[in-house]
Amino acid sequence: MSEFPAAESIANAIFLGCVAVAASGALIAALSTRVIRSVCGLAVCCIGLSGLYYFLNSPFLAMMEILIYLGAVCVNVVFAVMLAEPDEPVRPRLRSAWLWTALAVVVSAAVFWALTRLALGTTWELTGPRVNDGSVRTIGIALLTTHSLAFELISLLLLVAIVGALAVARPGRTRRT
Repeated sequence: MSEFPAAESIANAIFLGCVAVAASGALIAALSTRVIRSVCGLAVCCIGLSGLYYFLNSPFLAMMEILIYLGAVCVNVVFAVMLAEPDEPVRPRLRSAWLWTALAVVVSAAVFWALTRLALGTTWELTGPRVNDGSVRTIGIALLTTHSLAFELISLLLLVAIVGALAVARPGRTRRT
């Protein structure tokens, strides 16, 4: 039993607040019809995730979540939207959209049920001593020695994503005189 029962309830409230921020941002990103609102929802979701990382005693991952996703990915998407053609043709709404929505809900519920059953049916045991203390020094050494190939592939993937976003967005602009 904790010496301060109020501290545990405050920690639970902070955790639930971070989960609520992440979930609401994800819903905004997924359900919005405008790209800029979706990007804002993605940013809110990333802020909630960084709060969860910080809550799980990983301040480095929390800061990387903010720097990489908010500082790079969201800004990159906003630049791509700004470079794209502003007038898009309106597509007619499909009459069978409710069928696809129902199918998506069924598939999502099945995946959620399977993952929940797997998570609750598994015995989670800690294996061995904790090698990584989560410090920036330890993570930096691991990234540049053990995981250097993955680190380089991620940087290459981000470079390709930026160039691809510019290549896709650039032909949409026309010169107006």
